[in-house]
Amino acid sequence: MVSHVTGALAALACAASFPAILTTSAAAQEAAGDPAAGERVYRQCATCHSVAPGENRAGPHLFGIVGQSAGAVEGFRYSRAMREADIVWDDETLTAYLIDPLGFLPGTTMRVGLRNPDDAADLIAYLRTLSTE
Repeated sequence: MVSHVTGALAALACAASFPAILTTSAAAQEAAGDPAAGERVYRQCATCHSVAPGENRAGPHLFGIVGQSAGAVEGFRYSRAMREADIVWDDETLTAYLIDPLGFLPGTTMRVGLRNPDDAADLIAYLRTLSTE
């Protein structure tokens, strides 16, 4: 009887985790984005941000930004909020920041966000292509 109960509990645990597995897979696919579409989305950012290493504008350059700590681009004068933020730019943090910069990091100087989460995923996919690695 104990083994039957154990088997039933294992089946319940597996069934309970199935939606989480589906959610994770969907999130991973969504986070992948389309780099070509992201390059088009980037055009909205190009007034303030360059993708050329070392070329800062009103905002810091975005070359190699994915995986980098916030406020780490040399030669750029960041807001206090960004300098003091303990953030690494990954899919999750970049998505939240790109959609609602002020909501994600009050005190940031970036005021323009993307309205469409798919645009954020595409932009991040494009930014991933911009590195020396």
